[in-house]
Amino acid sequence: MQASAPAALDIRFLGRVDYACAVAAMQSMTAARGPHTPDALWLCEHPPTFTQGLAGKAEHVLTAGSIPVVATNRGGQVTYHGPGQVVAYPLLDFQRRGYFVKEYVHRLEEATIRTLAHFGITGHRVAGAPGIYVRLDDPASHAALPQRPQRRLPGSAAPQPDFTGLGKIAALGIKVSRHCSYHGLALNVAMDLEPFQRIHPCGYLDLTTVDMRRCGVATDWADVAVVLAQQLQALLN
Repeated sequence: MQASAPAALDIRFLGRVDYACAVAAMQSMTAARGPHTPDALWLCEHPPTFTQGLAGKAEHVLTAGSIPVVATNRGGQVTYHGPGQVVAYPLLDFQRRGYFVKEYVHRLEEATIRTLAHFGITGHRVAGAPGIYVRLDDPASHAALPQRPQRRLPGSAAPQPDFTGLGKIAALGIKVSRHCSYHGLALNVAMDLEPFQRIHPCGYLDLTTVDMRRCGVATDWADVAVVLAQQLQALLN
């Protein structure tokens, strides 16, 4: 008998939530999961917060000022969360859904690319640097990036990320525990981007951060959150 498809995600729009409280809730749900616990997708935004991932280095936070720096157990290095950013937290059972981390990351990125396309922005991947990027001089350009991921010969060195002419519009940071995921992705919609200048975003000194507003798209948090939820629902099933 063919296995049935996974149930649709339990999607919840949480509004503005304290970052530490959101992480504690995700950890609690993941620890208590059983074989029949529904998979979920939480969408929210956070008050101004710098978060330092497991690979984070203290020197990548230049001047935190009054913004708290919170150590967290997701992958990656330092980033910033704040109002005007859609944060999506998929809480999935990978064994039930039948895919591994690399494919999961690809699906998160693809959902983000399709969400941006809905609003007329072309998102790109960069070899060696998870997340989604846009051309600063032409955010709608479909031309392929020379620094896009490409097939490598076995044993060849991993590419060094090249951010020339690009701005980062979405960041990924995930955690997998007991074959279940939490944390997720953050898409910049209409933010105060100044706090990104106080850090080396994702550990890179030469990385510009942008949002959809800087790309010429006037939209609000709720509209983007709904489209991103729809794309994640479609791609994570």
